[in-house]
Amino acid sequence: MNTFLGYPRPDGRVGVRNHVAIITCSMYANRVAEAVGHLVPQAIPIMHHLGIGQHGLDLAQTTRTLIGIGINPNVGACLVISMGNESIDAETLAHKISKTGKPVETVKIMARGGTSAATRQGCLITKELVQKLSTCNREPCLMADLVIGLECGGSDFTSGLASNPTLGEVTDRLVHAGGTAILSETTELIGAEHILARRSVSPVVAEHLTQIVQRYEARVQATGFDMRDGNPSPGNIAGGLTTIEEKSLGCVVKGGTTSVMKVMEYAELVSQKGLVVMDTPGNDVESVTGMVAGGAQIVLFTTGRGTPTGNPVAPVIKITGNNHTAKNMATNIDVDVSGILTGDMTTTEAGEKLYRFLQEVASGKLVKAEEHGNREFAIHRIGMTL
Repeated sequence: MNTFLGYPRPDGRVGVRNHVAIITCSMYANRVAEAVGHLVPQAIPIMHHLGIGQHGLDLAQTTRTLIGIGINPNVGACLVISMGNESIDAETLAHKISKTGKPVETVKIMARGGTSAATRQGCLITKELVQKLSTCNREPCLMADLVIGLECGGSDFTSGLASNPTLGEVTDRLVHAGGTAILSETTELIGAEHILARRSVSPVVAEHLTQIVQRYEARVQATGFDMRDGNPSPGNIAGGLTTIEEKSLGCVVKGGTTSVMKVMEYAELVSQKGLVVMDTPGNDVESVTGMVAGGAQIVLFTTGRGTPTGNPVAPVIKITGNNHTAKNMATNIDVDVSGILTGDMTTTEAGEKLYRFLQEVASGKLVKAEEHGNREFAIHRIGMTL
């Protein structure tokens, strides 16, 4: 059945989690958010090192990301904390988030008279928000309401042969059910972008896809490095990968076989059904953050070598096609599809197994990253700090 048990939100979207998020406007508010999260453990502090000395497109991207995290349907309520003198205004951020119909409050440290007073006020507000959300119940929802993020990290030769094709099966199945999948990591499209361009729904989308790859390469070249000289990391090389093109050919199969419907900027709100491409870096945490800010309720993350990272707002499902990794990092891997390489299962069977697990996670099953408290969060930067 193409259903799961989720939390319908006032804006028509559906959450798979029911978090109270504590969002900071800058690094100056991190300590207060951390303290409130410690005193009210049902809430999740979302801290970062940006928000000061940014300008132009870089500041706009940070602001867009924080708003996107707040409006993600997995967040049922928000507390926005600021120092009070940041470029990102707490009231503006809260107003944008509140348009979804969820309760949003603010605390300004300077206006409260310091961090101690702000922490006390933040705790009172957060406890009230937690109490409000405690009355929410899960209801039957359609898989068409899901937006999934597609990620790979710590890749090896099994990624392109087993786990990524399995994810491609799930992507196709979800898209056919009316859902949405975000293919990310522009750096890992390089050398295979023509394959996705041919699958684009229109010449405009194909051109946009080519442009984001060229733009990313130009940014990297401006630093004195050429991506095509060999992108694989030491871990990728140890796992059997040799060139960026080889890595990219294995990565794009995560997107399945359907048409690319749209190309999106980092953390841009997803409004298009089907398969979309988001311009994110290859850095796993920054890439996942961008997709979750764009609306992904769940991230499916393939790894050959093993990667434990998670996200504060969205469950991150870890899939491996490497039997050694499945055993060696059993406490971090959710789905083992290494049977594809041993002949014990087909890619279709592995896709069915992963799709069923996706439904269970959407209905409330915790993934390993959640159980271990992996809540990594980082916003991608495109400019220098003043």
